[in-house]
Amino acid sequence: MAVITYRQALHDTLREEMLADEDVFLIGEEIGVFEGSYKITAGLLDEFGEKRVRDTPIAEEGFIGAAVGAAMQGLRPVAELMTINFSLIALDQIVNHAAKIYGMFGGQCSVPMVMRTPGGGGQQLGATHSQNIELYYAFVPGLKVVAPSTPADAKALLRASIADNDPVLFLENLALYNTKGEVPETVEPAEIGKAAVSRPGNDITIIGYSRMATVAHQVADKLEDEEGISAEVVDLRSLRPLDRETLVESVRKTNCAVIAEDDWLTYGIGAEIAASISDGAFDSLDAPVRRVAAAEVPLPYAKPLERAALPSAESLTTAVHETLEAVGRRR
Repeated sequence: MAVITYRQALHDTLREEMLADEDVFLIGEEIGVFEGSYKITAGLLDEFGEKRVRDTPIAEEGFIGAAVGAAMQGLRPVAELMTINFSLIALDQIVNHAAKIYGMFGGQCSVPMVMRTPGGGGQQLGATHSQNIELYYAFVPGLKVVAPSTPADAKALLRASIADNDPVLFLENLALYNTKGEVPETVEPAEIGKAAVSRPGNDITIIGYSRMATVAHQVADKLEDEEGISAEVVDLRSLRPLDRETLVESVRKTNCAVIAEDDWLTYGIGAEIAASISDGAFDSLDAPVRRVAAAEVPLPYAKPLERAALPSAESLTTAVHETLEAVGRRR
């Protein structure tokens, strides 16, 4: 297996899919000459030309709308939104067009497009450039929303997203781009809508996605090494469809759960997960489901305040301890 960065996994997958299918093309701001704000598309303009790597004006509604139209005509556009914050400018195209055309046309027309976009705080980019608003899109029928946490999953889920006949919002996190992981030489498309038990355990279930899935792994490893606590980690990977079955099965085994998310607590992704656990594993719970999320404030620019507002390994560890203490199972 090769060890590569999350960033490289995305780049390599885009290139491989463009080589395999001439209908796949890229569209977005500064993805060509500038090679993308985060260099995911580096070198692709030189290799594939302006027809398939299309630089656009700063007009998210315009180029997402163009991608919707191209997808309706049988192409497979991969649009890059510079950050998820800017997706709000294209909200009408995403929610009222991409997500609804298949249903409104009675299944006569698909919209096979991918919208890649990073989000997340911790980079001192200010409140309007640091949000985790994926719940806006996970709420919408007709969209699929995926959030890989590792280079291998980034590759597998991007491959699956490009092949899918529905519009897919592909969530990245700025903090993950330079993280490294093992990636097999051959990566098959992942199943969209399937979570992964990425670390088996028996004492408690920790559920996360994107950056917080990696934090969950770090916390679980430390709890095992230092305290003998066996935590099972479930990486959601997909927010819509949501794999409720895997969540429920894990909690039925461990009897307690903590959810870690980078978005805000109120009405967040974790609220839906907690409700799903209550529906499917209520009789198995020994303690209430706890949630760890961002402070409910516009994210501050000042580094100490920004760090304090974001969920962390420390806040997740505290939630695990409190949950296990509530049921007398902390060692």
